[in-house]
Amino acid sequence: MPKKELGNISEIRRFFHTNKDPIYFVSATNFNLLGLDEWVKNFKYICYIDCFDGRHPNVFVPSEAPHEEFQSIEDINNYLLSHKEVIDLVKRRGGKPKFVFLMFDARTEELVKQLGGELWFPKAKLREFCDNKINTVRIGNKAGVPSVPNTLSEVKSYDHLTKICEKAGLGSDLVLQSAFGDSGHTTFFIKTAADFRRHEHEIVGQGEIKIMKRIDCRGSAIEACATKEGTIVGPLMTELVGFKELTPYRGGWCGNEIFATAFPPKTRQRARELTFQFGEQLRKEGYRGYFELDFLVDKKTGDIWLGELNPRITGCSSMTNHAAFAHADAPLFLFHLLEFAGKKFHLDVDELNARWADPDMIDSWSQMVIKHTEDTVDIVTHAPQSGIYRMLEDGRVVYDRFDYHRRAVESENEAFFLRIARPGDFRYEGADLGILVTRGRSMTAGFKLTDRSQRWIHGIKQAFAARPLPAINAFEDHAFKIM
Repeated sequence: MPKKELGNISEIRRFFHTNKDPIYFVSATNFNLLGLDEWVKNFKYICYIDCFDGRHPNVFVPSEAPHEEFQSIEDINNYLLSHKEVIDLVKRRGGKPKFVFLMFDARTEELVKQLGGELWFPKAKLREFCDNKINTVRIGNKAGVPSVPNTLSEVKSYDHLTKICEKAGLGSDLVLQSAFGDSGHTTFFIKTAADFRRHEHEIVGQGEIKIMKRIDCRGSAIEACATKEGTIVGPLMTELVGFKELTPYRGGWCGNEIFATAFPPKTRQRARELTFQFGEQLRKEGYRGYFELDFLVDKKTGDIWLGELNPRITGCSSMTNHAAFAHADAPLFLFHLLEFAGKKFHLDVDELNARWADPDMIDSWSQMVIKHTEDTVDIVTHAPQSGIYRMLEDGRVVYDRFDYHRRAVESENEAFFLRIARPGDFRYEGADLGILVTRGRSMTAGFKLTDRSQRWIHGIKQAFAARPLPAINAFEDHAFKIM
């Protein structure tokens, strides 16, 4: 590797194309950083689910070993790092191994250390602090990034809630969020005492709650990377939220679109400015590297409000890192790796951000996360394989060919499907079936699913087959976020 300071994109790209030390992304699947192995030499995925049936050259899936039931993505990662086949792989490949994760905890940090490796993310304790939705509001306030009109308080009862909101001037139509958890599971829409009673056990006794005035808004997402040279900002994406065809969770994230005119120019520019400000404040808090912000765009006023922070890669990272600007310059996550590589570099962040704000640097793609939305439980007997699918003129969806590159999609009549649910898996309400990636938009200008999107969703779901569980079998939903 060159010893001099890296001073431009070409040198950064060469730095990673000649990388010697193994870098591992450990997660349930390789979805979040799909394709990064083609930018970084010696980059491998260690996964629990084999989405590609052994046909991806850089995905390693160890054989199933006895383990306690997983309660989180951290449990999956800790299981993988403790697996003899994974330990043998890391030792066999040698070097000074580096590890990146979607989620990790203190146990993960210890396991990485036992493997003689380095964890290339801020400490779990700092990530947890930033990930706390209450702390996010406070970090945003310090950065000059406003949240939806809100107050932060413990909630003891519905009467207590109404008094808090009366004092804060928030009205009675509210959105409540607890400090941690996936927004689809820990966001509560409260307008009446009956609404409150339905979620009371998830609100009372949970510590400080973020209590917001409910607004009519569009969801958006933007990813960035806080480096020593400044915060590098990606494009503003729309969010697919709560579509009943995709998710059973009201307010649950179920996909993204990326296209040049996703929002008016002023909105896009304002979101980029706020993201930069937030990133600079994160640097002051001691955080560095990749992060994502959700912004809420008020439909009536166009005001932009901070929704939440994800101090990590996310479900929309595959969109950011495959956009046209990523192929023209470098994927955003490459700057995260550079920040932790200990290599001296210099970048004109203002110039890079200005270039990435150019609409010509953004092409149009959509991804839809498809869950089982029916209130049933069965066992998958057949699952469509990952690869390229084609929509026929009559609307039917058929498998066309195997590929693990989403850019193999040639037109809007094709789509890349990444299978998650496998034969033998339980299919329950909220279970992830897979991710579908298409060219073009998945929503109309009015933010409704297009007819084409609905045909794609129906076609993929129809490709699954399942058998019912015997009546004597009891099933408890242990769904948790894996992407």
